[in-house]
Amino acid sequence: MGEAYAPRRLGQLLTGTEAKGIADRLADGDTLTAALKIVAIGHRVEVRRLLETVASGAGATHQRVLVLRAIEGARALPTTMSPLWTMPGHLARSGPLTTSVTRLVDSARHAITCSTFNFQRSSAIWTSLRGAAQRADVIVRVYMDTRAADSTAQQQSPTTAEVAAHLAPADVWRTKEFDGTYVRNHAKFLAIDHHLLLVTSANFSWSAENNNVEFGVLIDSPNLTEAVERELREAEGALYERTS
Repeated sequence: MGEAYAPRRLGQLLTGTEAKGIADRLADGDTLTAALKIVAIGHRVEVRRLLETVASGAGATHQRVLVLRAIEGARALPTTMSPLWTMPGHLARSGPLTTSVTRLVDSARHAITCSTFNFQRSSAIWTSLRGAAQRADVIVRVYMDTRAADSTAQQQSPTTAEVAAHLAPADVWRTKEFDGTYVRNHAKFLAIDHHLLLVTSANFSWSAENNNVEFGVLIDSPNLTEAVERELREAEGALYERTS
């Protein structure tokens, strides 16, 4: 494997977020091993080998950072948007249907971030996310509302603990108290591979995916998608706690 091949292959494997994260950590003085923790487990060995091929010896870190910055820049693609509808009787005439969302989840190569009020076992996403979470090459991160899932009035919905068990080994975060009251997580979106962002009115239930009138927007924008994911990550600890 030559030096010319390695950057191309890295560009195929890494998302803009991953390339930026590795470059930032290397530039801050972290070891390559520590920097690669941002990458999905299934890709770490190959990414390490490729980065070692890109450069070695004195000045290797600088050369690797340059390559990673180039990949980060190349991932900054123009934004495209598509409407996403659900209507009873399949009456929606423009854009794909909400039921097509499972194909987005199934096609994920690197990462999925999901934010929802709660889950219903009847939702197609319930099954698709479990399949994605069990793939070694996909990192799944979920944010959900504690009271919506764990309240005794919501016995038909899986609890936060049941969601964590169902999606293991995914990282499941639930809301906690802030300023004396529980935070309500009502943001509903899916982020796929750090570039596709689906923002939707639909809850993750069979009725929302098939019978309701629901509207969403599917946005292909690495910059926006990564910014949304980063916003919730930075709120962890203050607004969310990890579900055990």
